[in-house]
Amino acid sequence: MASQCPVMRHAMKYTKLATATGTDMPTMMKKCPFPHHKMGGSTVAGISSLVGSHAASSSPTKSPADGCPVDSKKPDSSKGDKGSSKDGEGRETPFPYEQFWSDRIEAKKKDHTYRVFRNVERNAQTFPLAKVVKEGARAKQDIQVWCSNDYMGMSWHPKVQNAVKETVDKHGVGAGGTRNISGTSPLHNLLEADLAKLHQKEAALLFTSCYVANDTSLYTMARMLPGCHIYSDAGNHASMIQGIRTSGVPKHVFRHNDPQHLRTLLQQQPKSTPKIVAFETVYSMSGNIGPLSELLDVCEEFGALSFIDEVHAVGLYGDHGAGIGEQEGELRRMDIITGTLGKAFGNIGGYIASSSKLIDMLRSYCSGFIFTTSLPPTVLAGARKAIEILSSEEGVMLRKRHQMNVSTLREMLYEAGIPVMRCPSHILPIKVGDPELVFRLSQQLLDEFGVYVQPINYPTVQRGMEMLRVAPTPHHTVHMMEYFVNSLVALWKKNGLELKQPHCTTCNKTLQRQHWMSNSNDLCAGADCDKYIQAVAAC
Repeated sequence: MASQCPVMRHAMKYTKLATATGTDMPTMMKKCPFPHHKMGGSTVAGISSLVGSHAASSSPTKSPADGCPVDSKKPDSSKGDKGSSKDGEGRETPFPYEQFWSDRIEAKKKDHTYRVFRNVERNAQTFPLAKVVKEGARAKQDIQVWCSNDYMGMSWHPKVQNAVKETVDKHGVGAGGTRNISGTSPLHNLLEADLAKLHQKEAALLFTSCYVANDTSLYTMARMLPGCHIYSDAGNHASMIQGIRTSGVPKHVFRHNDPQHLRTLLQQQPKSTPKIVAFETVYSMSGNIGPLSELLDVCEEFGALSFIDEVHAVGLYGDHGAGIGEQEGELRRMDIITGTLGKAFGNIGGYIASSSKLIDMLRSYCSGFIFTTSLPPTVLAGARKAIEILSSEEGVMLRKRHQMNVSTLREMLYEAGIPVMRCPSHILPIKVGDPELVFRLSQQLLDEFGVYVQPINYPTVQRGMEMLRVAPTPHHTVHMMEYFVNSLVALWKKNGLELKQPHCTTCNKTLQRQHWMSNSNDLCAGADCDKYIQAVAAC
């Protein structure tokens, strides 16, 4: 059976070679998507045993290869040896592609994870107010937007707008090519210098998005470092997971925000082994903030490179908006920082900041950087102006107002009995826990109250963790907050949901408001209940 697998067929050859020469099992053995998934990136010995079983299994009974994307897709014997389909007259017919796509869509709709994109018409003069264009409706509906990642409103800031307008007149709207072929301009170099300075690094490199920056950078580094191992936080973004998975190197997933578990995994490899530890500072759905200093301590102890995603932190934290690293005074210890220009900075694009040698290596080897058109001059100019604003006194003022609004709304939701999850960042997740219900609540908020909060469901969050993800800005008013909370309360009652203040799941006592609102672990109104603290951390 293994001979039919496009990966394992070659892996078996290397297994025989390793046996003959007395060498260790090659890294190739870990590339089969079946055993690597089943074993969790486990030991070579474990994978070797699976390979042996995979090769030996020839019976129709369930084998160790059950679930393998190759083995599990056996052709239907009723359709011929090659899995061909025939019409009533015995003629072969092509695969029904459109029906297949339709079936996949229907499956998403049935489990209530089908995504509906709201047609939102933003207004640069009225943010965070906007209009929604509904299908078949003549008039546009006025709405309040409560889920935008334009956290600081930089996309419509007058100075940012003017910078973009002036750039259009001077340089046009397109970059003209890849960075290597006529697509590098002085604006690219200036913005990269701005980002390197912001993060206190030697150099920075621009990408078309931070998804691409994370994916292609992790892939490239892992593939180039000899014998590299990657350690990934269990809560990491899909972009990092993709880069790690496709690199094919041994991966180890440590429990979310758990430095001790990371230490346990790292100490299993020699200090001389190249290692990358990938994690985030602010997690975009749960709103958790990682224990940055403790994770950096562990990385340094075991000689691992830290690869840190600050996407939901840049512009929002620190004296100059450099993120959690700046706020905690850890920028110098962070080896590699990735960020975005598309959230707090109000434009589009991503970047990575690190040592000049690493940046030069990525510039030379990353396919996600090399083989794509570079960012246009309008984006570069807009991003530079946004960084300038958020690094200034105006940025300090906006961050203070932002945190004040987050705290005010969190307290309002708490007092109203809305189940807002406790987290220390600017993100306020309201847990619903049901895919159909979260969609209905979102739709009712929009239709009945003109309030737009996008429902978040699988695969963005785990099943059972469906939520309304709320993101206040410095520009939401207290009146808007009151209207939003009152709208939620009305719908909670309409849908028969319970309004209650957070309580300890161990002793059932109501949590003290001052403790719940703070970042303290002393959460329970009675004794400090470790079970509750662990449950909150797990969320």
